[in-house]
Amino acid sequence: MPLTTDDDIRTLLESARTIAVVGASDRANRPSYGVMRTLQAHGYRVIPVNPQITGEHVHGEFVFRDLSQLGDSIDIVDIFRNSAAAGEAVDQAIAAGAKAVWMQLGVINHEAAARAEAAGLKVVTDRCPAIELRRLAIAPVA
Repeated sequence: MPLTTDDDIRTLLESARTIAVVGASDRANRPSYGVMRTLQAHGYRVIPVNPQITGEHVHGEFVFRDLSQLGDSIDIVDIFRNSAAAGEAVDQAIAAGAKAVWMQLGVINHEAAARAEAAGLKVVTDRCPAIELRRLAIAPVA
């Protein structure tokens, strides 16, 4: 069952330090661009992942092709892909040893969520971490 209570979401966001953004964009008019900036401003290390702009930089961070390239521990994988494509990102998150997957607003893939939960990951669907940080008044990461 995906995390839905304020307490569960707060605990996840307060315990996280590193967030990979799958579908990160280098275009200012894209939601992932603004969310990545908000997460960075809140103190998270944010790693952009997007095969179309691999090797470039977004908000000062190197863009990786996929999660298997990271090598660092990932607390949350924030997925900016359509619902059908979210399954691949979830499978990569499981393989990379992420602790949680977060499917953005409008991203709902029940099968992928079930796979993540079966693998021991926490799951959030159809929400935005930037909105939740403000809504729950979560203090910046120290």
